[in-house]
Amino acid sequence: MGGGKGGVGKTLLCANLSAALAGSGYRVVAVDTDLEGANLHTCLGVSSPRVSLADFVAERESDVAKLALATRIPNLQLIAATYGNLSCAQPAAARRMELVAGLRRLDCDVVLLDCGAGSHAATVDYFLVGDDGLLVLHPEPTSVENSYGFLRAAYYRRMQVAMKKHEVRDRIREAMDQRNERGIRTPLDLLREIESMDPEEGRRFVATMRRFRPRIVVNEVTSSEDIKLGFAIRSVCRKFFGIDADYLGYINHDAVVHDCVLRRRLVLELHPRSDAAIYLHRIARKLMGALGPPRPPAAPAESGGEGG
Repeated sequence: MGGGKGGVGKTLLCANLSAALAGSGYRVVAVDTDLEGANLHTCLGVSSPRVSLADFVAERESDVAKLALATRIPNLQLIAATYGNLSCAQPAAARRMELVAGLRRLDCDVVLLDCGAGSHAATVDYFLVGDDGLLVLHPEPTSVENSYGFLRAAYYRRMQVAMKKHEVRDRIREAMDQRNERGIRTPLDLLREIESMDPEEGRRFVATMRRFRPRIVVNEVTSSEDIKLGFAIRSVCRKFFGIDADYLGYINHDAVVHDCVLRRRLVLELHPRSDAAIYLHRIARKLMGALGPPRPPAAPAESGGEGG
């Protein structure tokens, strides 16, 4: 889950949704990809992770599964992002591909990635790697503005990766500069440009565009106007990007959240009847609907003893 801006509740949402899914029987791994500002371990009550994603970046550990740590919540493991090297926090592109492959091999039902702030290439890649990308924002101008910037970066990055021809990928790279000399100002301008260059790549662009379906969560809602923000963003996505975003839900402003952060506990644990917990569970149920039922646990292997 991403959103461009820090402090909008991505980590809080990731921690509590992970716990909600785990409580419903899914085997979940929550991954903190913010190597420059890791907090997911704190929200999950893991005070001093013995290993983290930083060990993978530094090539001290190449097996992603060995980075997963148990939490106090059954069915929920954590890959933390503590002890990062600030001079080279994020892995290079090739190493990120290895990380993504390792995450896909994890023996679990669900992997939730908590992305850092901003639109760095690594952050955008983490957002795009999953089946669903959750865009988290506050109902305030700074967050909304950064959310659009983040969506734009994610959109262009997804298209660039999907295209097969170098000249088309180069044209997308040009379009990432909003003041490019070709006058490409919107994603639809870019689509028309690519269709004129190569109709086959244009069809691939459209197919990729239709599969890009970010899911919106508005946090810290205090009014009906705040609730409507999710619908407004969905409308802009359709008009500006040509994509169908999904308004997954919203979470009311609730004073208990601050109490949970101070005590390093989950909202669902400390205040299960609060407004925030109710809306978190609603969002979790929508995710479960898309996931389908959790896989049954594997049967234990039979031991081959000798008869007497």
